[in-house]
Amino acid sequence: MTATTAGPSTPLVTGGSGTRTGRRALRAAASRVLLANWTGASTVPSHTLYPHQWSWDSAFIAVGLSRLSPRRAQRELETLLSAQWDDGRIPHIVFNPAVPLDAYFPSPDFWRSSTAGATAGAPRDIETSGIVQPPVHALAAWLVHESDPETSGRRGFLARVYPRLTAWHGYLHTNRDLGGHGLASVLHPWEPGMDNSPCWDRPLERVDPAPATSFRRADLTHGDAADRPTDLDYGRYVRLAADYRDRGYTDTGAGVGAAAPHGFVVEDPGFNAFLIVSEHALAAIALTLGQDPRPHRERARALTTALVRRLWHPEAGLFLCHDLRTDTPIEEKSVTGLLPLLVPDLPGHVVEALLRTASGDHFGLGSTTALAPSYDLRGHSFDSSRYWRGPAWFNINWALERGLRQHGALARADDLRQTILTSAGASGFAEYVDPRTGRARGTADFSWTAAVVLDLLARTEEPGKGAGR
Repeated sequence: MTATTAGPSTPLVTGGSGTRTGRRALRAAASRVLLANWTGASTVPSHTLYPHQWSWDSAFIAVGLSRLSPRRAQRELETLLSAQWDDGRIPHIVFNPAVPLDAYFPSPDFWRSSTAGATAGAPRDIETSGIVQPPVHALAAWLVHESDPETSGRRGFLARVYPRLTAWHGYLHTNRDLGGHGLASVLHPWEPGMDNSPCWDRPLERVDPAPATSFRRADLTHGDAADRPTDLDYGRYVRLAADYRDRGYTDTGAGVGAAAPHGFVVEDPGFNAFLIVSEHALAAIALTLGQDPRPHRERARALTTALVRRLWHPEAGLFLCHDLRTDTPIEEKSVTGLLPLLVPDLPGHVVEALLRTASGDHFGLGSTTALAPSYDLRGHSFDSSRYWRGPAWFNINWALERGLRQHGALARADDLRQTILTSAGASGFAEYVDPRTGRARGTADFSWTAAVVLDLLARTEEPGKGAGR
């Protein structure tokens, strides 16, 4: 994604989100963001520089939309799923044909999905990207259903999305288990969602960047270069995407090594944590539909076992990414290594270590930082302004709040929930913020920031499910 530092069009909500009046004002402001970013069938992350539909954005957006309009939330996910490829993948961007090609790069004429992706079953009548993003969608579908089971049941929402979500997970379990270890792999830094994380610096060193003259960075037209990936990194992103496209968006089987066609192959703990949680959600959906939930539960257990076996590093106190090209762990400490707190069946000693790491010197959650940073505060590449190299993101902190609550750290979850609400309102629903000061970074009126606010407010006020939920 791209970013801009333009000021918010939504008035800042500068405090009082803990009072009933303050919560009402915050809810109204967040609602305005989502309503303004709605296009009629889906929601753009922001109109200025994100004029299409993004995959994991829509999952978070649907969760928030369900607190305003369950039918609109259902349509958000159904619109995304209508662009699913025959091999099961959900592309990370679904392009709006009414938007000019120069409004965003890489644009549809770069990806050429309907032709380059024909063998992999890309839609003929919808242009998309060819890569994927974290599989949050089944979790989102279940939460949308839970927000209004009557409307969901009457419209047959779960029955419609269940086969598509099952196919999506099937793609990840088969086509993307590139190491043969039972975990899904990512083939591009954009796929785990944390685009320019320092975790990718070493794997990207072996990628020859595309010539600077071969593309134009639309993000720098509106955004602050200090907040964005460097030109060198962007050239490498373009090279990886172009190579994947030119191979027809085909994936390889097990046994990835130095001679593999993919220049970037990584097992990411956050990506797989979302897959595990979404398998549990598919089990709940299957049970609701009168189908057998056991296959999903078995996959969730197998994924959890593989996640701990492969990516847990007790000496680091968190999960680390693993470079499959060199078969070595990536030593950088990223917030992706804390996201397995979402997983319900982690060993107790792993949970305890993750809780210590989250509040310790590297992330400082609740002590030196208001929100969890995207990267190690003590890391050599920490930058409080530059995208995923330090700033705090609201969707990630929403996920951590769920993880803390799930594992019984209720007071810490309550504190994080309140901080998310206060920081989101004060920043004008910023894309991301400085983790220490809360200063707004990136674009304003960002959809998933508004969406997670609506979900947290609703969960705070549900009868019997307040601070302890």
